Amino acid sequence: QVELAESGGGLAQAGGSLTLACAASGSSISLAVMGWYRLVPGKERELVSVITSGGSTNYADSVKGRFTISRDNAKNLVYLQMNSLKPEDTAVYYCNAYFMVTKTNYWGQGTQVTVSS
Repeated sequence: QVELAESGGGLAQAGGSLTLACAASGSSISLAVMGWYRLVPGKERELVSVITSGGSTNYADSVKGRFTISRDNAKNLVYLQMNSLKPEDTAVYYCNAYFMVTKTNYWGQGTQVTVSS
């Protein structure tokens, strides 16, 4: 079993920045596809960004150019650097690990990000 724990959420003003971190335990994430998702009440869960084991990245159009996903496999950490924040970025952000060999997903507990106008 893999446990994921997000941190770094909080309050920010529009135009500000926050950095989220996802710490994994129980297994190495080096071979996993890692992603950040966000959830707003009443809306579907949205994929924000993903990074493969090889370091390739993808971003939702809404965050492209503003957010950066990265990973430090030696520390079993994944980050989401969020710049130029907008009120519509307000959501609970969840870390996800997908292990392809077992086709298994693991989720963190989420961290709240609130952006004021």
